[in-house]
Amino acid sequence: MESRKALSIFVGSAVAIAILAGCGASSGSTDGAAKSTTEKTQKAYAPRIEPADFTTRIDNKYFPLEPGTTFVYKGKFHGSAERDVMAVTHDTKRVMGVECLVASDRVTEGGKLVEQTYDWYAQDKEGNVWYFGEHVTEYKNGKVTGHEGSWESGVEGAKPGIAMQANPTVGQSYRQEYSKGVAEDRAKVVKMDGSATVPYGSFDHVLVTDEWTPLEQGVVERQYYVAGVGDIIEATVKGQPERIELVSVKH
Repeated sequence: MESRKALSIFVGSAVAIAILAGCGASSGSTDGAAKSTTEKTQKAYAPRIEPADFTTRIDNKYFPLEPGTTFVYKGKFHGSAERDVMAVTHDTKRVMGVECLVASDRVTEGGKLVEQTYDWYAQDKEGNVWYFGEHVTEYKNGKVTGHEGSWESGVEGAKPGIAMQANPTVGQSYRQEYSKGVAEDRAKVVKMDGSATVPYGSFDHVLVTDEWTPLEQGVVERQYYVAGVGDIIEATVKGQPERIELVSVKH
């Protein structure tokens, strides 16, 4: 959750069924049971990916990613001033045979780089934006400390999830990513008619979602999306206080 940061595949109710099935598994008490549970979870959540059904042209109204666009966010995290710069690049990466658009996410705290992430997105024929993985590099005092949180669909059982639905519906839950023990973010649509004001502007008809992961118990992040703009606020509603807001969009 702290990382800035979810045709012939299952969409609509079929996606919801597969996702809810995947969310229902629990861990066993022995290695054998845990392995069996993991295999069942992976089998239950099995989105069918046909590369021909995807494009790098991502124009979902709540999650538009136009190459050359830079989103700048500012706020606080762990009591320190945080700045997050998300740039949509012209680069692509092939994942599971799907050509994905690459977005660069650079986070600084107190003016010091703490994380650089490259995220991989593609949009299906229905307009759902899928998240195929990320490469994370963490820093401390200018030095690389690790790559925790990195995952790639198709590698070691990891599977893509939905970053943004084509037609969000209040109450619907969905899986945003799946890499057992590494990336298990999920989301639920809370409302479609929210209002919010950030340095970039004031908005109505805001899509609001709650996002969480079983890997961070007791933490829930609320995100606000505006049609034609994208993500404008990320704020914890449970867990350690964190809030960042959209300051500018540069094309």
